This record gives sequence, C-alpha cells and structure tokens, in this order.
Amino acid sequence: MTVPTPLVQTRRIGRYTVHALQAGAQMLDGGAMFGVVPKPLWEKKIPADPRNRIPMGMRCLLIEHESGLVLLDTGAGNKETAKFLDIYGIENDGAGERTMLEAAIMAAGHRPQDVSLVINTHLHFDHAGGNTAVEADGRVVSAFPNARFVVQAGEVHWAHHTNERTAASYFPRNWEPIREAGALDLVEGAAEIVPGIRTLPTPGHCPFHQSILIDGGSEMACYLGDLIPTHIHMPLPWIMGYDVEPLRTLESKRALLATALSERWLLIFEHDATVAWGYAAHDGKNYMLERA
Repeated sequence: MTVPTPLVQTRRIGRYTVHALQAGAQMLDGGAMFGVVPKPLWEKKIPADPRNRIPMGMRCLLIEHESGLVLLDTGAGNKETAKFLDIYGIENDGAGERTMLEAAIMAAGHRPQDVSLVINTHLHFDHAGGNTAVEADGRVVSAFPNARFVVQAGEVHWAHHTNERTAASYFPRNWEPIREAGALDLVEGAAEIVPGIRTLPTPGHCPFHQSILIDGGSEMACYLGDLIPTHIHMPLPWIMGYDVEPLRTLESKRALLATALSERWLLIFEHDATVAWGYAAHDGKNYMLERA
C-alpha cells in the first residue's frame, strides 16, 4: 500500500484559504465500498488488491477562518492495535508527529494546538478517531486541546446505542474524553457553526451524517464526508454497502448533486486517494466529475 500524496493541497475557496490534509491511507473491501454495483463495473475504475481491497485516503480539511482554524474530520488517530490497522489497511504514522494528520497540519504552517474548532461529519473511527490521542502515561485526551468539537446530537445518541451492525464503527474513546472535558457542542439539523461554515444533514450512511458547507462569498464548497466518499461514487446508485440506510443516501445524493451542479459548488472528497476536489457534471444519464 502507498500512502496517498501529496500530504497537503492548498487552494482558495472565495475569501478562505483551505488545506486538504491527507490523514493517512486506508484499504477497504471493494465490494463493501460499492454495495450492489457489480465488481466487473467498479474494478474498471479502481482495481482491487489480492485481498479485494481498494486504496483510499482519509482527507481532512483545515480552513483558515477569521474566527480561528477550523478542522473538518480527524482521520483514524493513534489508539488502535496493529491487528485493527491491518484489517482496515490503515497507515497513518506521522513521521515525527503522533499521526499523519498532525504532520500535515504542521506542513500547512500550523500546529494542532492552533485549531479552535473541529467539526465531525459523523463519529465513525476513520472520521473521528483523531479527535483524541493517547498520552505517554496512557491517558486519552483531546488531540486539539484548544478546540471545541461539533457533531449532530442525534449522532452521539446513535453512537451510544449501537447494534450488531454498527458497533464496529463507534469507539467512545474518540469523543467521550472531549465530552467529559466540556468541549463537545451538539447541534440539531442544519446550523451555522461560525459565519460561512454550516452543517448540511445528509443522512443515509448513518441517520445523522452531515456534510459541511463552506461559503467563501464568491464560491461555495461542500465537504462530503461519507455521502460521496470518492469521485467514483458520483453516479446516484453507486452507494456503499456500509450505509445503514442506502435509500436515504440515494435521496441525499440526489438533492445535493442537483444543487451542486446548478450552483457550481466545489465538492471535496474525503476518501478519494487521488482526487481532492472537483465539480459536478452530468451527461444526461449520470453525474460525474469535472476536475477543478
């Protein structure tokens, strides 16, 4: 496996400078990633390894906002076992830092302690695992000690009431130390978190999944989370087998892509190993990527 590069990609979204930060590599089963789409179709787009896994990234977004640095999602963190890392194909060592995400933040010219706000699309381990870190004495603490964290209230409830289907994705150590420290803020539905950055409920992957809208004045962008994890997932029926409510995913995608096309939003892909962002295009049958 090759860790996706580059570590940092920087661009403007209207008045904001943003940094796409590669928080590591991940390898997941191709069948699970494409659900009902047959392998002969998806493997033409992205070949699988001998274990039927496809390469993925864990791309977080750092926004230089007037209120302070805002970070969207945090990757997988540093708290899991070697067996766990092998199962999910995670490589995210930080080359001198605790994680690759921390190294990427440093490469972008900032420090983890400079982050003032973290917004999680949801609380699955590969999106919120980097919220917390293990100290030398074994304590699990916030990886961003000066930040407040934001997530949907319903997602926290869902994460605390797992079943046999969902339990493998949620580890309370990724958010409970933050809640116990009084740094976790809960929102319900669409909400403006700071001026120009707001949540957009996009249920389906999990019931309280949210994407994040960034209004830069002259340009609008959307950080998609797991709604459209890679640009290969842009056709409406290309939906992950991991999604607990795939028909809701379908409608969330339909609504978001229609607006993104008509208003020319920049779309930011969290799990794409090679493509950080682009625009929605439509050929009369399917959505596809127009590269930025």
